[in-house]
Amino acid sequence: MKKRIFRFLAVIAGAAAAATVTGMTAFAEESAASDQQQAAAPNSMLTLVISLVFMFGILYFMAIRPQKKQEQQLKEMQESIEVGDEIVTSGGIIGIVVRKADDNIVIETGGERNKIRIKSWAIAENISAKERKEEASGKKADTSVAAAGLADEDEEDGKKSKKK
Repeated sequence: MKKRIFRFLAVIAGAAAAATVTGMTAFAEESAASDQQQAAAPNSMLTLVISLVFMFGILYFMAIRPQKKQEQQLKEMQESIEVGDEIVTSGGIIGIVVRKADDNIVIETGGERNKIRIKSWAIAENISAKERKEEASGKKADTSVAAAGLADEDEEDGKKSKKK
């Protein structure tokens, strides 16, 4: 979210700078004599075109290109899902992949092992792949969803047994 705000502010700053340069150029040209204005008209148009190209270039590199890169990474992650991976859907459902077809995936969720069929585009995160990546890089995986759930249950059981 912070990156999007920063990109938006950078684009606005670039647009404001280009508009300022264009405005200053236009003001300087208006103060010249009428015969100089006629000669400066093509220069004014050239300055406007250059500033617009510059603004669109900034917009492309600050907003469009990173968005496409992020979408490509998400698509690659969705295609690389294997049976047995723990995933999170865009709706927040956590489950383990049981079966994979072309565009459908069956996941198993909950203590009763309920099975849900979802579309592959609905997958937002592959927890198992992140853990494998962290293990390969030598980091310890402390933020496992399953470990957090078990730790909470153990603490609650301990409190209940003390009350009895």
